[in-house]
Amino acid sequence: PAASAVLKKRLVKLVVNFLFYFRTDEAEPIGALLLEHCKITKEEENVFSISFIEEPERKYCFECATEEQCLEWVEALRRASYEFLRRSLIFYRNEIQKMTGKDPLEQYGISEEARFQLGAHRQ
Repeated sequence: PAASAVLKKRLVKLVVNFLFYFRTDEAEPIGALLLEHCKITKEEENVFSISFIEEPERKYCFECATEEQCLEWVEALRRASYEFLRRSLIFYRNEIQKMTGKDPLEQYGISEEARFQLGAHRQ
């Protein structure tokens, strides 16, 4: 860690696209990271980091008990964002449509909705 870094022991819990963090002796979270527009990087054997596009100089580092646990966290965090879920939806929607000839979302009345199209990106 950098000289200005502060190391603290925290417990974490992933809920959808939020990573909540807790003091080890408290049941309520003391904060959360919204896992959107972020980069998850495996740093060392048992260490990964989270940095955000808007604040690339700020990095949150996490140490796991084992490398296997670290890899599991990295994979889970990479799949936690809305953008990952959106891309997955588009991929599987297209695959089902190729196989069946039908849009699987048509029954929900959203087959023409622009936000599910590949080229659409709203902010």
